[in-house]
Amino acid sequence: MAEKEIVETSEAEIAVHWGEEKFYHPSVKFIAQANMTDPAVYERFSLDNFPNCFKEYADLLDWYEYWDEILDTSDAPCWKWFKGGKINASYNCVDRHLAKNKNKTAIHFVSEPEDEKVEHITYQELFVRVNEFAALLQDFAGLKAGDRVTLHMPMIAELPITMLACARLGVIHSEVFGGFSGRACADRIVDSGSNVLITADAYYRAGKLLNHKQNADIAVDLAEKDGQKVDKVLVWQRYPGKVSSETPMVEGRDYFVNDVLKDYYGQRVDPVPMPAEAPLFLMYTSGTTGKPKGCQHGTGGYLAYVAGTSKYVQDIHPEDVYWCMADIGWITGHSYIVYGPLSLCASTVVFEGVPNYPDPGRPWRIAQNLDVNIFHTAPTAIRALRKIGPDEPAKYNYHFKHMTTVGEPIEPEVWKWYYEVVGKGEAAIVDTWWQTETGGFLCSTIPAITPMKPGSAGPGVPGIHAIIYDDEGNVIPSGAGKAGNICIQNPWPGGFQTIWGDRDRFVETYYARYCKDPKSKDWRDWPYMTGDAAVESEDGYYRILGRIDDVINVSGHRLGTKEIESAALVVEEVAEAAVVPVAHDIKGKEPDLYIALKPGLEASDELAQKISDTVCVEIGKIAKPRKVWIVTDMPKTRSGKIMRRVLGAISNDKDVGDVTTLANPEIVEEITKMAKK
Repeated sequence: MAEKEIVETSEAEIAVHWGEEKFYHPSVKFIAQANMTDPAVYERFSLDNFPNCFKEYADLLDWYEYWDEILDTSDAPCWKWFKGGKINASYNCVDRHLAKNKNKTAIHFVSEPEDEKVEHITYQELFVRVNEFAALLQDFAGLKAGDRVTLHMPMIAELPITMLACARLGVIHSEVFGGFSGRACADRIVDSGSNVLITADAYYRAGKLLNHKQNADIAVDLAEKDGQKVDKVLVWQRYPGKVSSETPMVEGRDYFVNDVLKDYYGQRVDPVPMPAEAPLFLMYTSGTTGKPKGCQHGTGGYLAYVAGTSKYVQDIHPEDVYWCMADIGWITGHSYIVYGPLSLCASTVVFEGVPNYPDPGRPWRIAQNLDVNIFHTAPTAIRALRKIGPDEPAKYNYHFKHMTTVGEPIEPEVWKWYYEVVGKGEAAIVDTWWQTETGGFLCSTIPAITPMKPGSAGPGVPGIHAIIYDDEGNVIPSGAGKAGNICIQNPWPGGFQTIWGDRDRFVETYYARYCKDPKSKDWRDWPYMTGDAAVESEDGYYRILGRIDDVINVSGHRLGTKEIESAALVVEEVAEAAVVPVAHDIKGKEPDLYIALKPGLEASDELAQKISDTVCVEIGKIAKPRKVWIVTDMPKTRSGKIMRRVLGAISNDKDVGDVTTLANPEIVEEITKMAKK
């Protein structure tokens, strides 16, 4: 391509080629029962009414003492919400519901083995179990308010019980996703300064009872080498009284919770009134480089925000049975399996297993059996279920009134399958966009007020005022057909307070880029940079294009990988698509497109050509893939995310690095051999 043809765009700007989808409207039946039907909510939460508008969320909770100041900006950008207020998260999620709802199910625990009975834990039983474990933590483990404790626990009922027991005492919990290694757990023990580790001996995944205790030994060992000694390891047994792990217990350090708990039968622990701005938990995000960042979330602001968004965005009522299929080891599980739904007195489902085991009908059987009416999952899971069991939902008699999608952008074709097949055309969908750091939803439709649009997250939720900047800090207006860095103009109560022990990194990573005055105490000078690329349509809806880094610069045209992947998914044979950039001497980069087909379909050159042609039709020749690779499966993490980094390394003939922690490491070798032919 001649030099003069290269189109120069700023680093932040991405030319956007796709057309907007049509609106879908919720049913009259849904609107009639919705928690929020007043369009004036957007006015109430306007910037003119900021920050006082968030009192509406705080009023959903019970406080020991009210706050002196809704938003303290004295240490900008480390915002303090509801300063001077006193509150306890455990009390708000458990105790306050007992008077009217003690016999209502708080947690439905569904084991992966289908021959095991579902455990229905009432609010009364939750109260008893949280209290007894809090007494153990206080007395036996010596924990008190402000201490940190690391949890490395799988999806068992004891995980929310443990979190709520910590919150009762004001102990800061740091849960590590159960699928993470002992090394990953050790890093988080060291960074948080934990001297107690709470874990489980075993859990089920895809039909196997996995030995989880071995990770605790590795974690404690490595943490000590890095200077952090763990005094006690508390081990919940998957089957109380029965050994499920061959890894031996270490005398004087390891204790089965079930054995020690007998000494605390009947104990009650008063919830500790905590300052609203005191940390509730740490949630580590693993960066691609450097040590994991411990996102520190406060108590009052965070709890108010997840209660408010659970009520109004997810439309959770106390009588609903709500199932978020995420893992509590991620922020979604903290906010929207544990703290949000339980603060509203809902029944929340905790499912141990994977959605496609023993077959792809499992989620819909659970939904039918428990009469789940609100369903919440990630595009990763939706794509997988569409790929392996496209006809399964129709076989089961369940009815969702509402479905949430979270975790990454959802392609319009996948959205439509979710709506028509999983939701049976009945359910309202909210396509939510947010991050570990933000604590709760940033963009989403309010289901009874703003219509749905496939592939688009929607406007900012009430109180969130998004803005898109280019690299120079110029605002990219709505309807401009260009994407840039999406930022949030104002603080909000769910936002994290800082990176644990590293304020400078917090400011540098999230605020420095567009800060108008580093000395300012005015929130208007500190827009929050999300690191995501987005485009705003004329109607004010945002379409998220993934991380700013997930962009391919072809001859100066910056193309969002999500746009190319969405175009490929228009081809009906395609189940999953992943795009990675490949170096090119003239164009700079070219896209390589990896495709997994729906079951029973064979790869062919004709099909690869059809996919390539569709991308050119949907976006333009500029997006033509260098090569369409049809693979049997994508390399995936244990949580189901496609590892584009690995595919990028294969396409560029680079070292793929350590792939042993993937769910399917054998696929990497298969794809590598294919690429080298």
